[in-house]
Amino acid sequence: MPPPQRPLRIIHCFRSPVGGIFRHVRDLAEQHAGAGHQVGILCDSSTGGEHEERLFEQIRPHLALGLIRLPIRRSVSPTDLGALWTSYKQIKALQPDVLHGHGAKGGVLARIIGSALRVNKYCVARLYSPHGGSMHFEPRSLTGQAVLRLERLQERFGDALVFVCDDERWTYERKVGKPIRLTRRIYNGIGDDEFEPVPLAPDAADYLYIGMLRDLKGPDVFIDAFARTEALVGHPLRAKIIGDGPDRDRYARMIADLGLSERIALMPAMPSRQGFALSPRVVVPSRAEAMPYTVLEALAAGRAVIASRVGGIPEVLGTDSEALAIPGDAADLSRIMAASLGDPGWQARVMPRADDFRSRFSASIMARDMLDLYRDILDSPGLS
Repeated sequence: MPPPQRPLRIIHCFRSPVGGIFRHVRDLAEQHAGAGHQVGILCDSSTGGEHEERLFEQIRPHLALGLIRLPIRRSVSPTDLGALWTSYKQIKALQPDVLHGHGAKGGVLARIIGSALRVNKYCVARLYSPHGGSMHFEPRSLTGQAVLRLERLQERFGDALVFVCDDERWTYERKVGKPIRLTRRIYNGIGDDEFEPVPLAPDAADYLYIGMLRDLKGPDVFIDAFARTEALVGHPLRAKIIGDGPDRDRYARMIADLGLSERIALMPAMPSRQGFALSPRVVVPSRAEAMPYTVLEALAAGRAVIASRVGGIPEVLGTDSEALAIPGDAADLSRIMAASLGDPGWQARVMPRADDFRSRFSASIMARDMLDLYRDILDSPGLS
């Protein structure tokens, strides 16, 4: 019998504790802590509200290496040097085996700090998961060229790139170049307790948007498509928009200008499963994505999903799915929204089979595959 493997000390670095990255890190932390490893988080202190504070309180018991929060700006800034130095001192004291950066700023922290620790003879694995991030930039612009060249340069300071879907890997190769380091595709996954249908509330609306309120996620496309869907079906409908974000007030004005204030309700951020009780149909109208958790969570909760054909969504729904709309095209989205409403068998016919879906997008599988990658790096000749 092989000797038992020692527990690892794992620190996740990322900027914004909201949305899919935060969900991804929480799931990994909970799964790995449950398997006996010690986990810590380093992230921005200025982002998030009451909902995120509740999520931090839930994950704290799983963070044996603690929670480090300090100001980390979204854009590149001279203050980044101070954040980097403070982060280095705190992480060095924790003596991690693994530094895993998520998103562009998290990737900088994990790879530069990890490399500095390597210089000081620490044996630490340095990983980076883009989660979209820099991949949303286009190489045609000067800003895009600078960001993508920086991504290429940073590859030399890491050990592995982790992509949450094949589309993200293909996008990286197209925009940055073929990776020079180890790569893995590890799908996002959700917990076993989430693969239970959520009962519908008695006053459920026809459609639901749940997520960040910013143009990248497409709430404006959803509002436009909702108005068009009413015209297609010939009678008033109801929708709910759940979330917080920088463009909330603008969407409220858009709803009012279209005369939809009585039929589209704007609601604050709440746990996803609580939100799923409010409609049988979840619309994901994003202009860009990596692998959005909303799609996985909604399907597991028994909801029909209508989504843009972006990122890894076709890898979940199927590349030829009738539920996929042209990104940013409100007319195409409304066509699918109307079809899902008028056909009682639409969800059963179009959505993925439950067993196949669960076998690919489970948090336990995601955490196992990630841990295997951590150990592969740590056991490699250059580190062992």
